[in-house]
Amino acid sequence: MKRTNLLKKEKTKNTVKIPVKTTMQQRMNRRPQTKSNLMAAMAVGILLAVSVSPVVAQSNLKEGNNSFARYMQSEDFKQLEAARKFADEAFKTKRDSTNFRNILLRGLVYSTLAVVDSNRTQKYTADPNDIALSALKRLTNKSVDFEYEPQIDYIQRSLAKAYLIKANRAVASANYEEAFRQYHMVDSISGNTIDVKHNLAILSSKIGNEEEAINRYKVFTAEAESSSPTYILELAELYKKKGDNREMLNTLLTGRQQFPGNKEILFTLINAYMANDAYEAIVPLADEAIAHEPENVGLNYIAGYANEMEGNNEAAKKYYEKVISLDANNFEGNLELGLLYLKDYIADPNNDDVKNKAQEYLLKANQIQPSEVNTLKSLAVLYEQAGDVIQQERVNNILNQLTIN
Repeated sequence: MKRTNLLKKEKTKNTVKIPVKTTMQQRMNRRPQTKSNLMAAMAVGILLAVSVSPVVAQSNLKEGNNSFARYMQSEDFKQLEAARKFADEAFKTKRDSTNFRNILLRGLVYSTLAVVDSNRTQKYTADPNDIALSALKRLTNKSVDFEYEPQIDYIQRSLAKAYLIKANRAVASANYEEAFRQYHMVDSISGNTIDVKHNLAILSSKIGNEEEAINRYKVFTAEAESSSPTYILELAELYKKKGDNREMLNTLLTGRQQFPGNKEILFTLINAYMANDAYEAIVPLADEAIAHEPENVGLNYIAGYANEMEGNNEAAKKYYEKVISLDANNFEGNLELGLLYLKDYIADPNNDDVKNKAQEYLLKANQIQPSEVNTLKSLAVLYEQAGDVIQQERVNNILNQLTIN
């Protein structure tokens, strides 16, 4: 018997706008960092820079900080290029390259270039992402005074955004392995950002690593706080592709607990039960599902079929009658009603009302699909039971012709 799929899922989007978080545990949950915070911190850095290095490097650091501060105010790319020039000059000797404030300026400048020059229109000795990441690692490997937190947070956010740009471009060109690598970099910088982890799960599946995808989904569907109906459905689909019906059903049941009013999870669960002939599980869910979509023909048919399989014939008739009221030419609805009334007629041969209903629905089904064998066989049984030899012979002749052909 035809079983109707109730749910057509929307495609999951591969790119998202990500709210990047700091990865340093000691800086979590502190005051939000704004552009004004960063500029105020830059002013402190400029003042402190005067007394720490030899004269030339000291001048380059001061001028670089000044140029970067002017860029933050004006967004004039020439000021950023000037800051880059001074930052490079302040980083030439071994002694300069170990100076904390020189590293900090280098991280600020190159993390910014990684974003604003994402098309790499300028010439670089190394990719700005790599330079900024190297600086960030050196800044976060030591205890950092509170006054430098705005700058380091800015580098983290800018660098995560730069890797995200690369990731989204790789997705757009269907280079999923490269996209996975870039999103992995975003994840390593941005911390526990669920949207990034979701994209990594999607990409794991696309590059053929279903087990990793499943493990990633399992982590953030384990708790309602990090879960979502989308994640539940995608994890269930992965188990379905794997042929693991038990885990698919367990995932959907978990989703029902976390999101009891979600229609898509409910419909997918009913489809899963239908595919596994678990009719007893569908019956208690039928009315809840129909309440979401009262005029869903396929859903009403499944409710009728499940009740029929469980022996609830009167309930099944009501659902099939609803199917026909919504779609008078529905073959399955007419056939199933005809079969139920035929069963009643066989049990009570003197009930003409039941006989007439069986005949009405079976003839309608035959009209919709004239050569359907099960309908013709059912009509032959009906006419035999009624003692209508002429009609029985006519139907049998049609069946014989179909068999010969």
